[in-house]
Amino acid sequence: MTDGEGGRGLRTALLAIMSVALLLLGGGIAVALGIGRTEVPAADSVDAGFARDMAAHHLQGVEMADLALERSTDPAVRGLAFDISSTQTNQTGRMQGWLVLWGVPLTGGEVMAWMSESGDAHSGHGMDMSGALMPGMATDEELAELGTLTGTDFDVEFLRLMIRHHQGGKGMADDAAEHADVAAVRSLAGSISRSQGVETAVMATMLTERGGTPLPAP
Repeated sequence: MTDGEGGRGLRTALLAIMSVALLLLGGGIAVALGIGRTEVPAADSVDAGFARDMAAHHLQGVEMADLALERSTDPAVRGLAFDISSTQTNQTGRMQGWLVLWGVPLTGGEVMAWMSESGDAHSGHGMDMSGALMPGMATDEELAELGTLTGTDFDVEFLRLMIRHHQGGKGMADDAAEHADVAAVRSLAGSISRSQGVETAVMATMLTERGGTPLPAP
């Protein structure tokens, strides 16, 4: 086994350990907030749908941010990527912890079906969303292309993809902040919306400074 393979194996093992720990932490926080002491959300509720879909959405954001930490040499881009990876890993643990507490599967279900019909053009209501990407998510081809870039080219494309990713996630969070039943879910959704709005503005400035232009909003 090469040193590179060993390093990747160690990172994979550490990420698995962190995921389990955050999953348990999410459940512990949920109990502390009183979630689960009364009737729990159903699998097709706004609360469960948001937690499931936003966790999946966040995981791609973490993947891109971790790639930036590996490939970028730009201190500002690396600092941003570290913040995104840390924050979204923590939030994913909370949301998956809630799902475990509620007895709801971490995956499956109709993507975006929980969103209100007026909340977003990407709502799953009345649409076949099987296999569809959630708003703002990068395609496999875009992720593969990002992985081939270096230097400023990488930084620009990373910022372009992450801006669009944040824009899509913010729309989902806005809808859950308004329509979720559980107070803790509404609170987290509102926090995600605010933080991603601020980060999007910061990234837009960084992108311009590096000579890039944004992708069309999702």
